[in-house]
Amino acid sequence: MPDLFPNVVDFENLHAAYLGARVQKRYRSSILKFGYELEENLLALRRELTRKTYRHGGYREFVVTDSKKRVIKAAPFRDRVVHHAVCNVIEPIFEPSFIYDSYACRNGKGTHAAIIRLEHFIRSSKNASPRERERERERERRSCRKCIA
Repeated sequence: MPDLFPNVVDFENLHAAYLGARVQKRYRSSILKFGYELEENLLALRRELTRKTYRHGGYREFVVTDSKKRVIKAAPFRDRVVHHAVCNVIEPIFEPSFIYDSYACRNGKGTHAAIIRLEHFIRSSKNASPRERERERERERRSCRKCIA
């Protein structure tokens, strides 16, 4: 396998990673601060990664109460940029080896796509009666709600 590190620390990749990390969060203060001196921050990250002096920051902890109470730990924004930079490089390598029906943490996939695919399989099942298919669909909806919650 070739050395992927130069691709991770490439300035264009770090910039693309910045854009990816800020999606749907671009007006948060930490992201605005990072973006205010974007070039300097990306060059500093590149320098730290290249010199092997980069250290991951501490996680911010908060509680979300949507369907149930969950404790979330979020990485600092500059660390999220590094996460995206690594994923930008390794995702195209590993993506082709994943099975089609793997849905977690993949572009164009996710919980909703998995539910749609499951419903397709249930509907196309030749041996199941409509009543059995409906019971199975309801069971899967409850199961998916538990996964999301």
